[in-house]
Amino acid sequence: MLQKAPLTIPTTIPEAAVHEISRALKLLLSDVFALYLKTKNFHWHMSGPHFRDYHLMLDDQGNQIFAMTDAIAERARKLGATTVRSIGQISRSQRIVDNDADYVKPLDMIAELRDDNAALTQNMREVHSLCDEAGDVATASLLENWIDESEERTWFLFECGRQV
Repeated sequence: MLQKAPLTIPTTIPEAAVHEISRALKLLLSDVFALYLKTKNFHWHMSGPHFRDYHLMLDDQGNQIFAMTDAIAERARKLGATTVRSIGQISRSQRIVDNDADYVKPLDMIAELRDDNAALTQNMREVHSLCDEAGDVATASLLENWIDESEERTWFLFECGRQV
């Protein structure tokens, strides 16, 4: 007979806060995976006169977004919680909406990613607030860097999409 090993890891953060923060990290991780795949989708399907610039920018942004995934998941585990286990779980939890359209105009791709990155920034700010309340400075510190990166992606996408 298999026995389940306890997942509880010693922490000075209250159990209720661990539960709340880890739940928020699962949602955030689902959003990050969804944004990563959408960014790569648009990277792969970009076209038009600014193809090279947009294609390279979205590749860089996709790499930056993907780099967050392991740190988010491992942070939840360090708190003694679990994290996402499957694509199905991600799809049920994500708040970033997929785009499965056969064709999306380049500036529409840019605008959609701009708005998605801005939404991700807001979601991270909310998780940061939970961390502040619980005294989880380690998670808050990670979020501060990711918020800055997300704001930069939003800025770049905003500037690329301006009609001046």
